[in-house]
Amino acid sequence: MARVLIVDDSPTETHKLTTILEKNGHAVITATNGENGIEVARAERPDLILMDIVMPGLNGFQATRQLSKDSNTGEIPIIMVTTKDQDTDRVWGMRQGARAYLTKPVEEGKLLNAIEEVLV
Repeated sequence: MARVLIVDDSPTETHKLTTILEKNGHAVITATNGENGIEVARAERPDLILMDIVMPGLNGFQATRQLSKDSNTGEIPIIMVTTKDQDTDRVWGMRQGARAYLTKPVEEGKLLNAIEEVLV
C-alpha cells in the first residue's frame, strides 16, 4: 500500500487519520506544521500527502503551493483535509495544487476513496 505523509498540527486528528490509514494497510509518516511537512516530503518522498490548512507558521495552502511547484515533490498527490468548508477555500486549495479536498471530521470511506482516486 501507500506511504502517506500526514501534515497536521493536531495530535488528535493525526491519531485519527493514522488509525484509519494503518488499519487499511498504509504506512504513515507525520509532520506537525507546513515547514516540517515540506522537509519531510522532500526527504521521504511519500506516495501521498494529507495536508491540514490551519497550522502555525506556514499554512497548508502555502505548503501545498511550494510542494506542487517543486520539481522534487510536484508529482506527489496532495489531499487537503481541513475544517475549512467554504467553497472559496476548496477552490483556493485546488488552485494551490491539491488533487482532492476533504472536510473534517473525515469519514473513513470518503478518505479511502479519495486516496484511491489520486493514486491511480
